[in-house]
Amino acid sequence: MIIDPLVTAEVAKAGLDLYYKNRPKKPVKAVIYTHSHADHYGGVKGIVSEDDVKSGKVKIIAPEGFLEEAVSENVLAGNAMSRRTLYQYGALLPRSVRGQLDAGLGKTTSMGTFTLIPPTDTISKTGEKLNVDGVEMEFQMAPGTEAPSEMLIWFPQFKMLNTAEDATHTLHNLYTLRGAQVRNAANWWKTLNQAINTYGDQVDVVIAQHHWPMWGQERIVSFLGDQRDMFKYIHDQSLNLANKGLTMNEIAEQLQLPDSTGKQWHNRGYYGSVNHNAKAIYQRYLGWYDSNPANLHPLPPVEAGKKYVEFMGGADAIIAKAKESIAQGDYRWAAEVLKHVVFADPTNQTARNLQADAFEQLGYQTENPTWRNEYLMGAYELRNGVPNVPGISTSSADMVAAMSPDLMLDYLGVRLNGPKAIGKHLLLNWKQPDGENYAIELRNGVVIYTKDKVFDKPDATLTVDKEGFAGLMMGGATLDKEIEAGKAKVEGDPEKIKELLGLLDTFPTMFDIVTP
Repeated sequence: MIIDPLVTAEVAKAGLDLYYKNRPKKPVKAVIYTHSHADHYGGVKGIVSEDDVKSGKVKIIAPEGFLEEAVSENVLAGNAMSRRTLYQYGALLPRSVRGQLDAGLGKTTSMGTFTLIPPTDTISKTGEKLNVDGVEMEFQMAPGTEAPSEMLIWFPQFKMLNTAEDATHTLHNLYTLRGAQVRNAANWWKTLNQAINTYGDQVDVVIAQHHWPMWGQERIVSFLGDQRDMFKYIHDQSLNLANKGLTMNEIAEQLQLPDSTGKQWHNRGYYGSVNHNAKAIYQRYLGWYDSNPANLHPLPPVEAGKKYVEFMGGADAIIAKAKESIAQGDYRWAAEVLKHVVFADPTNQTARNLQADAFEQLGYQTENPTWRNEYLMGAYELRNGVPNVPGISTSSADMVAAMSPDLMLDYLGVRLNGPKAIGKHLLLNWKQPDGENYAIELRNGVVIYTKDKVFDKPDATLTVDKEGFAGLMMGGATLDKEIEAGKAKVEGDPEKIKELLGLLDTFPTMFDIVTP
């Protein structure tokens, strides 16, 4: 059985090939996805084929909600998240002492083919058991912890606990810098506590997918207890300070773990950090607004930048003062003030280079590899501009094929250019030859859809399967060619369908971040 087959098919295959060079070549009987993040399923087609899964030779085992969460996270806000991922993991930075060194959980994300095979077996409750080829497994559900859909696995024959990504040798993320829903620290510590109470007196070895194993019952329980206590302390004390009136940034500056947990090597901030995890707690419970009206409706970055520069005596004066701050080692402040100069005038290369200097020093001095990557990617783009590369897209063919019709229509609504659509109205029936029908209405700049309904007098009725609809929506096919090939049929006015498709935006994969 293979648990969590990496990000891309090429790397997963290389890993399995390396294994087979050193161990007996046994057939893969099952692939387990412990949770819904792409680095835990994207390489699946590098190790098993879809035909073997369909024939029943290979099981694909995953927790309840896996497919929906995996697809929705990587599609609805996937373009923005993919661009930001380049900052978090530093995949485009040179591998050097002044470039990318690490990504906290691993070296960096791999490039290659991003794949997905839907699960054949779904685990839905704690205590559920499964036997695959003589290997017994008992599952502990862990939804809303490190991922919305996640599970831990107990192997009683080996007295081995797989903690998925809920216990690794680092402080993990409650908020991931690439952007995602804030994770539930309360669920997280309770999950670890349940694992300790259920398996702690039996466990001999603990494994997880990103880091190394640990042996010895006492040592394992101590490790799991440290991780549990760390997440609970950050959760409880962030709320304690919030209830005393401290704002998000004030909490993040003040909160520190006690030495008993914070100085444990497996609790250090190599991936998450106390600082940005405390902000995550604040965001989860109280949102972005700190209740100070000055922060309720601030100016956007370009307008604010121009006014800051004017108030502070002009770009030259700010640059001179920023050089003094850098000379004194005050890199955070230099980066803050130079941000306004850059957004007021992105052509000011002197300001860009100076802010890059500040970013580089902040990157070199941080313990956290993902913070380092963020700073160094920002510095790189300030000096060189946005790289002319295709960027990352998680909207692969497999992801699209796994999308439910509802999610496809949700994404269609996200891609709709609202201002262009205002004033337009159309009624469309989408009929799937072997699936559900949908009534789709464009009105008031939004797409409203209703399952198991059709309009009596639509502008057009489109008959096409889910994959064909995805091809039209994602830009990989045209309506005329689909009709010509016999894959789609239209009753009514096909121009109305083309009009709707023409209102869909194509998102840039490499948009500006440190410049306007």
